Amino acid sequence: MEPGRAGCLLLLLLLPALAAAALGEFDPYRVLGVGRSSSQADIKKAYKRLAREWHPDKNKDPGAEDKFIQISKAYEILSNEEKRANFDRYGDAGESQGFSQQQHRQFHRFHDGFYFDESFFHFPFNSERRDTSDEKYLLHFSHYINEIVPDSFKKPYLIKITSDWCFSCIHIEPVWKEVAQELEALGAGIGVVHAGYERRLAHHLGAHSTPTLLGLINGKITFFHNAVVRENLRQFVENLLPGNLVEKITDKNYISFLSDWRKDNKPHVLLFDHMPVVPLLYKLTAFAYRDYLSFGYVYVGLRGTEELSSQYNINVYTPTMMIFKEHIDRPADVVQAREMKKQLIDDFLSQNKFLMVARLTSQRLFQELCPVKKSHRQRKHCVVLLTGEGEKFAEAYEAFLTFAVANTKDTLKFVHVYSDRQPEFADALLMDEEKYHGKSAVVILERRNNAGKIAYKALEEAWQGSKEDNFILLDLLDQLRTDPGLLSSETVVADLNDELAPMFLIRWFYSTLDYISDCWDSLFHSNWREMMPLLSLLFSALFILFGTVIVQAFSDSSDTRDTPPSGKEETAAKTEKNDVNFSKESNSRIPKKGFVEVTELTDINYTSNLVRLRPGHMNVVLILSNSTKTPLLQKFALEVYTFTGSSSLHFSFLSLDKHREWLEYLLEFAQDAAPIPNQYDKHFLERDYTGYVLALNGHKKYFCLFKPHKSGDEGGTLGSCKDYDASQHVEARGKSSSSPGSRSIKNKLHKLSFWMERLLEGSLQRFYIPSWPALD
Repeated sequence: MEPGRAGCLLLLLLLPALAAAALGEFDPYRVLGVGRSSSQADIKKAYKRLAREWHPDKNKDPGAEDKFIQISKAYEILSNEEKRANFDRYGDAGESQGFSQQQHRQFHRFHDGFYFDESFFHFPFNSERRDTSDEKYLLHFSHYINEIVPDSFKKPYLIKITSDWCFSCIHIEPVWKEVAQELEALGAGIGVVHAGYERRLAHHLGAHSTPTLLGLINGKITFFHNAVVRENLRQFVENLLPGNLVEKITDKNYISFLSDWRKDNKPHVLLFDHMPVVPLLYKLTAFAYRDYLSFGYVYVGLRGTEELSSQYNINVYTPTMMIFKEHIDRPADVVQAREMKKQLIDDFLSQNKFLMVARLTSQRLFQELCPVKKSHRQRKHCVVLLTGEGEKFAEAYEAFLTFAVANTKDTLKFVHVYSDRQPEFADALLMDEEKYHGKSAVVILERRNNAGKIAYKALEEAWQGSKEDNFILLDLLDQLRTDPGLLSSETVVADLNDELAPMFLIRWFYSTLDYISDCWDSLFHSNWREMMPLLSLLFSALFILFGTVIVQAFSDSSDTRDTPPSGKEETAAKTEKNDVNFSKESNSRIPKKGFVEVTELTDINYTSNLVRLRPGHMNVVLILSNSTKTPLLQKFALEVYTFTGSSSLHFSFLSLDKHREWLEYLLEFAQDAAPIPNQYDKHFLERDYTGYVLALNGHKKYFCLFKPHKSGDEGGTLGSCKDYDASQHVEARGKSSSSPGSRSIKNKLHKLSFWMERLLEGSLQRFYIPSWPALD
C-alpha cells in the first residue's frame, strides 16, 4: 500500500475520536455547573450568579473576559430549548439534525482543531476562528450609553448587530470590513454588537434579527434597509448628516459668506477642490466642528469660480483649505495637500477654532476661551473689551483687534462682549461707574473656579484705541507675567446669556419636524415587531370610530321609527283621545334624539332593578296610572334626558292601579313630606299619586321623594323635606283620578330636572326603611 493512501486511511479512522475530542471541548452544562435535567429556572439562576461573579467590569482577573464569554455562550445554548435539544442529541447547538449534518459538524470541528482554512468548509460558525477585525469595534451597554451616544453628537456611527450561527452575517462580512476601514479613516465611528453576549444592548437598539445595520447620530438611531454594498453604506452614512453643513460657494456669494463672521461669531473655512460634489471627508469634518466653524466648498472646475480662485491664488490641481477670521481679504491660515487626510485637517482646524477677538456669546464659549486656573504654571488670562454695537464703537474695536493680532500668546486670549447683551457681566466688572457709560472699557481677568469667581483689573480710563491706551495695556500685561497679584479685585459673575440660542418656537418647530420624520421613517421601514405599538393604536382608533358610526346609525334608525307620524295621520289619531292639544305640544318639545329607556317596575324585575341594585346605583321611578301613562312618560323623558349620561341612574315607572299598597307603605316612612290620610276617610282610595317620583337606593335602603307640581304655583316641590299641603288632599277629594286631564297633567313634572340636580348633589332628604316590601 502506498504511504499516501495509508496516511489517508489512518486519518479517516482517527476522525471519530478527534471529533469526539473536539465536541468535548465546550460543555455548557459544565460551564454553568448544572445538570442535564436542570430546569430553566435553575439554569437562569446559575447564569446570573456566574455572570455577576465573572463580569469584566467587576472581576479584574485576566481570564475574566474569556470566562464571561463562555458563560454567556453556555446560557445562550441552554436557554433555547431547540439548541439545548440539539446539543443533548448531537453534542452541538446547530438547528440541523440527522446523520449527514452530524458528520458535517464533526468534520467542521475536526478542521477547527487542526486549524484548516475555513473557506474550504464554507461554514465558519465558530467565532474563535473568525476574522478578529471586529473585536476593536465591540460595544458593551455601559460603553454605548456613556461614550458612544455623547460622541454621536460629534460624528455619526455605523453599527452592526451580529451573532454566531448567522449565514447572512458571514455573507456581508467582506463588504462590512472594507466599508468600516474606509469610513473610520474618514472620521465616522464604527461599532459592532454581538447579540448573543449583549442582548440588552441589542434590544435597546431595537434589533430583533441579525444581521442588522443602523446609524447613530445626535443620539438618534436610523436603520439601514438597502442592499449591503459599499456604495449604499457610504450613501447611508452621508444621508445621516444634516443637509446644511456645507454651503456651495461661487463668485457671487463668497463675499457675503465670509462677511457672516460677525453674525455667526465663527471663523469661516473654504475648501477648494476639483470634485463636483462635496467629499464625505469634508462633510464629516464640518459636522464635527459645526459649533466652532462655518464651512464652504468651492468646485474649482465650475464656471463662476474663476474670480475667487484668482483672488486667493488657488492651485486648481491641489486641494486647498483656507480659514478666514476678521479679515476677509486675506486668509488667516492655509493648508494644501494632494490628499487631504483626517489627521491633517483636524490639526489644522483645532488651531483655528476661534476668531482673533471672539465675542463671548455663551457661558460655554467663555469657559473654553478663558479656562479656570489649574496651577501657577498654567495661568491663562483673558483681555476683555466691553463695548457696544454700531459705528460709534467701531474705532475702539478695530484698535483692540490690531493690538490682539500683534500680541497673541498661548497664555493670553482676547475677547469682547456687548455690554447691552450681557448687562450682568458688564456691571460686575465695571461696578456701574459713570466714566465708562457709553464708552468701551478693557478688563484683564482670570477665572478662579467654575462657580463664577474671577480676579480682574480694569484700565483706569475708558478704551479709545489711542497709542497711550495701547502702551498702558501692554505695560499691564508685562507686569502680569511677573506679578500675578496685579489682579487685585475679585468678584463673582453670573453665567452668560446664550445670545445665539434659537427661540422657543423655532426649537419647537424643529423638534416637531424631527418627530414627524421619525414617525414617517418608522411607518415605512420598521419591521412588524417595531410597528406593533403604532399599529395597535391605529387599529384601536379605527375600531372605536367604526363602532361609533355603527351605533349612531342604529340610533338614527330607531329615532326615525319613534318620530311622530305625519301631520294628517297624527291629527286623525289624536282626535280619538281627550288630550289632543297636550300630546301635540309635548311631541313638539321632545328632542330629535331625546330617547330615554324607561322600564316598568314589576314583580318580575323588582329584585334585580331595586332590591339587588349595585352599590352607588339608584332607580328613579315615576308613579303613573293607565290614563296618564302617555303624557307623563313623555314629560318624564324631557325632564330626565340630560341625566341619562350617568351610568349609575336607572329609570322606571310604576303603575298606581296595580301597586298602590306598595307605594303607600313606602310613603308611610315619609310622613313629613307626604302624609297618608286616615284609611277610614271615604276619599282614601281616591288619592291621586300620579306624577310622584321616587329615587330608590336599593343597597342602602333609602329613597328621595318628588311631589308633583300644584296648579297655580311657580314651581314644584323640589325637595322631600317640605310639609305636606292639606289643600292638595281637599283638591283631590273633589276630582277623581279618572279625569287627570282636568288637573293640568303637563305641569305635574314641572321642574323635575332641578330636583334631579339636587339628587345628584346629594342635598335631598333621605327616608330610610328597614327593608323593601314585596311587590305583589
